[in-house]
Amino acid sequence: MRFPLALTAKIAGYIIGKKLRGVKKFATVLQLEPLHTCNLTCTGCGRIREYSTSLKDVMPLEDCLGAAEECGAPMISICGGEPLIYPHIEALVAGLLAQKRIVYICTNGMFMRKKIREWLAAERARRTGRSLAELDAKLQVLLSEELLTADQLAEIQNPKSKTQNLTIGPSSWMYWNVHLDGLERTHDLIVEREGVFKECIAAMRMAKILGYQVATNTTIYKETQMAEIEGMFDYLSWLGIDGHTISPGYDYDAAKEDMRKRLNLQPENFFLTRPATREKFADIRAWGERYAIFGTPAYLDFLAGARHLSCSAWAIPTRNVRGWKGPCYLMTDGHFASYRDLLDETKWEKYGVNPDGTARDPRCENCMVHCGFEPTAALGIDAKSGDTWASVKFNFGARPGRREAGANVRAFNGVSCGNGHKTGRPAKPETAAA
Repeated sequence: MRFPLALTAKIAGYIIGKKLRGVKKFATVLQLEPLHTCNLTCTGCGRIREYSTSLKDVMPLEDCLGAAEECGAPMISICGGEPLIYPHIEALVAGLLAQKRIVYICTNGMFMRKKIREWLAAERARRTGRSLAELDAKLQVLLSEELLTADQLAEIQNPKSKTQNLTIGPSSWMYWNVHLDGLERTHDLIVEREGVFKECIAAMRMAKILGYQVATNTTIYKETQMAEIEGMFDYLSWLGIDGHTISPGYDYDAAKEDMRKRLNLQPENFFLTRPATREKFADIRAWGERYAIFGTPAYLDFLAGARHLSCSAWAIPTRNVRGWKGPCYLMTDGHFASYRDLLDETKWEKYGVNPDGTARDPRCENCMVHCGFEPTAALGIDAKSGDTWASVKFNFGARPGRREAGANVRAFNGVSCGNGHKTGRPAKPETAAA
């Protein structure tokens, strides 16, 4: 299966229950942003600019857990900002799992190995006998693959080392969801820091060895070479990564403003228009057969321009330090005190794009992002004959096999120096000729 049976059954049962009770609007995924602080300044991301006056603010743990209870979504995507900076991240994950939620930790990967080492230290202190020997064997594998240093291994094995009470361990109900927008050079350009891609790959390899579930999320921009993304998916398949989400880059207000002011770049040269999205995603259905892409065939067809979908942003609401963000994850027309207020007070008919292609709001004209349109497909709002069977076949059929071609992908293909981005080491001063 593309997605574990227990998780698929939970989501399907939740949706069916809502429909049987006649509920018209409800949350399927909660985008939970406990903070907006981030250690990176990714090109195309407007979060740390839009919330620049509240970067030091964090949501109390009880508010985060309360938001999940309030909207009732079966899946929680913990994002931000960088969620691993959140001081209560371990307690948040534990609390959401205790609520029987499916948890995605959307991370840039830079602190992921640190969190895994904390779990290793605490787990090793708890284990004895054969279980301890099995863990030690995995630690030796991590050391041999240079995913742990000798000093880090010694600290994990030291019985006197201080360990945390709460850590983030492997769970069939949790995924690390790592941001990757291309191979090394491209990704490091977009996140504006050298070495991030290498750390992401090391963190994901470490996680898979230890039994974590790992997914990736990728945004496609105007300059993205789809052949490179295809190669990246081959490589990730070969590494054993569990699945992927993919979505087009959208020129929302905060990102456009940052691009102009901070980078002196023109957004129209970076973000996709609706026609450009369809061109980029022309082969996405074939990709869905080769790679473990999470989602629905209807949404993939929508990306390729083969059908129309309306926007259902209410199904993937965002809760952050200022409240329930409306109308959607990317556009901000206000923040509401409750999810019910967001549903009742937002004039949803003002947003989205009509079947003839006209935008109800100019800001929606080029948006085809998954957080607005994937739930429409999943909920069957614009259903066509055959959609249900196509979705069942896509998600319940055999998982795409490992792509052996990934072994030959040159993933580590260098980083940029200059090119208008804050990445790459400073150029060495030229030495005078002797």
